[in-house]
Amino acid sequence: MEGGFPPFVMGAIRFTTAGLLLMGWCAIKGEKLFVAKDILPAAITGILLLFVAIGIVIWSEKTLPSAMVAILVSSAPIWFVVLDKPNWAVNFKSKATIAGLIIGFAGVILLFSEQIGDLFKASNTQSKLPWMLLLVLGSISWSGGSLYSKTKHPTISASAYTAWQMLAAGMVYIPVSYIHHEYDHFSLSQVNLNGWMALVYLILFGSIAAFSAYVLLLQARPATQVSTYAYVNPVIAVILGVFFAGERISFIQIGGLFVILLSVLLINLAKYRKEQRAGLVSG
Repeated sequence: MEGGFPPFVMGAIRFTTAGLLLMGWCAIKGEKLFVAKDILPAAITGILLLFVAIGIVIWSEKTLPSAMVAILVSSAPIWFVVLDKPNWAVNFKSKATIAGLIIGFAGVILLFSEQIGDLFKASNTQSKLPWMLLLVLGSISWSGGSLYSKTKHPTISASAYTAWQMLAAGMVYIPVSYIHHEYDHFSLSQVNLNGWMALVYLILFGSIAAFSAYVLLLQARPATQVSTYAYVNPVIAVILGVFFAGERISFIQIGGLFVILLSVLLINLAKYRKEQRAGLVSG
């Protein structure tokens, strides 16, 4: 955002480029690409995850501090449990899972408590409320889209399916950027080196690598387990800030890091024990 890209223009370039690159890679490998029954659910999932959820995050970053965005986005694992009705009996029965979700969200709040305290001291806090509610909607969209994706079993490869998701989202970003008149005052010459480097990073690592891994994991692991990435992301962001941006970390933040890692351990430990017991019974 600080590099000179308007939010929806950045989303359009990022996801369209990533989708085309991944699609090209699949074509080189000779994979099936055009299977009609797989394209529609891929497009629906892509729009819910990459346009609605990620688009709201990109848009809100213009108004809200990153600490508040990180906290509200980290509510996604809770929405996974709430929306995953077929697995309510399993998820709500596991005390470790529920405790892990609550502790993890509390850890994220603790991690950014100092910044949030400064935010609520400001006089314009009330004007930020609509953006905060919009971010909650984005988290719900991400969780709902992920669960919808988990119910689908495409015949094409995970890479091709992911490519269609990114292309669908990228196509939606384009008209929205025009509706917001972002192209009226935008020129590629105003984008600085940091902006281009950030865009390349998001295309290669944020979209092609990380999102592809996320889609693949959704098919292989329980949704509540995969959702814990939302707690780990802020931890990684803080650590990267310390090592590469010269940021300082306080004792409160260190405490938040350990609380988050404890929550992820609780959630994964519950699933691991369940799988171990199932293995012993079947053996």
